[in-house]
Amino acid sequence: MTGEAVAIESTSMSEDFQEFYSRERRAVVGLAYVLSGSRSGAEDLAQEAFIAAFRRWDEISGYDDPGAWVRRVAANRATSWIRRRAAETRALLRIKGSDFTMPVLDAEADLIWREVRRLPTRQAQTIALRYLDGQEVSEIAETLQCSVNTVHTHLRRAKERLARRFEDKEIS
Repeated sequence: MTGEAVAIESTSMSEDFQEFYSRERRAVVGLAYVLSGSRSGAEDLAQEAFIAAFRRWDEISGYDDPGAWVRRVAANRATSWIRRRAAETRALLRIKGSDFTMPVLDAEADLIWREVRRLPTRQAQTIALRYLDGQEVSEIAETLQCSVNTVHTHLRRAKERLARRFEDKEIS
């Protein structure tokens, strides 16, 4: 291949990725936000997921739904990020004692998503993909690489847990 052909191919790939990024960015950041509870963390998690996709774009672009792959990476990284943040918080509490408090979010949606984040990981991911990202059950199954029945089970269990948690809480 000549140098000119390589440059053209590289430009084409870059433009395809730019279109993909522009189309998927908002949804991936939103998913990362509801799973992590942090706006800045969500931006970072989404960026990391897109960087991973860009590095493997020759492979990822051939998938039926590259967006599902990026969402899965973002969801998995959000889980790791939450664990890391919890460990950091515990360390800060040990260092600073009781003076340290996490910021309180007061909006109704933040309350709901905080409860979603308390769910087991897969349940939280399925709820976020379904109700934030608007994915169909089959799309969630593809994103999380599990069966449709497994997604139905996670959604049902998550809804049951959330309903029990909100029985005593009034949300207007």
